[in-house]
Amino acid sequence: MWSYFLRRLGYTVILLWLISVTSFIIIQLPPGDYITSYIRQLEASGQPVDQSEIEALIRQYGLDLSPVQQYFKWMGGMIRGDFGRSLQWSRPVSDLIGERMMLTVVMNLATLLFTYLTAIAIGIYSATHQYSIGDYCFTVFGFIGLAVPNFLLALILMVFFYSVFGVSIGGLFSPEYALAPWSWGKVVDLFKHLPIPIIIIGTSGTAGIIRVMRGALLDELRKQYVVTARTKGISERKLLFKYPVRVAVNPVVSTVGWVLPGLVSGGAITAIVLSLPTVGPLLFRALLSEDMYLAGTLILLLSGLTIIGTFISDMLLVILDPRIRMEKSI
Repeated sequence: MWSYFLRRLGYTVILLWLISVTSFIIIQLPPGDYITSYIRQLEASGQPVDQSEIEALIRQYGLDLSPVQQYFKWMGGMIRGDFGRSLQWSRPVSDLIGERMMLTVVMNLATLLFTYLTAIAIGIYSATHQYSIGDYCFTVFGFIGLAVPNFLLALILMVFFYSVFGVSIGGLFSPEYALAPWSWGKVVDLFKHLPIPIIIIGTSGTAGIIRVMRGALLDELRKQYVVTARTKGISERKLLFKYPVRVAVNPVVSTVGWVLPGLVSGGAITAIVLSLPTVGPLLFRALLSEDMYLAGTLILLLSGLTIIGTFISDMLLVILDPRIRMEKSI
């Protein structure tokens, strides 16, 4: 067990370094840089371009360095806890991400709980009541959830609520609380606005996990050990949750690697449609403006969370399923 843990931890560290290099290369791939885009914007608006200001910006952000030097400057700052300064916002990257991180994690953690608790419960019901009316209804729901993109569902609900009730479902706060300091009233207002984004963002994930859980549990319920346990008189509820559900949940646990980056990104397109102050729209704007430090940090963060999530899911699978065996030596 420990040898497997240390080996996987070593792989994780190496992968995180490779991801940092890849993230930096991706940011460098588009032609030009933020300064080029900035000059084009000034020229398009008819404003004069101050060459001394441009040269000062180039020196300030290290754009006069070679790509290799820029990478080591960026990584050196990260090791010290300095993620650089956003070119577009003229603010530290850590401040920009920190402002949106709490709301992002709260919203997507609530979405995660809604998705997994709902999907596993419905999956168990559908498998144990195969071909019932409830199973057919959840199957239709699952196919619709998989077929309809989240952002399209968001648009449909926004039009429906506004045309029928005259209510806007965008954002996470009412207008009077949007810029107000944190208070108990603002927290209550946040939780009043959370259900709609949770349902919209969690619909496709819930539908997919329902299908996975249903199929895996149906496969387990047909196996010989279940039939044998029933003949020995073990109650159906005890049999169901002691063995088949524990095994059938393995494919669901293996998706934890996708969950952690989802807690941060939270469906960028859907967040843009709903005007949610989360990290996803921030990454989208950073990529459009070629904001090197902000976009690179966010891409590295999301990719790193995927690797860490995969590592956690591997550990959980080892704990949940005793059939999984690892090599005894590194």
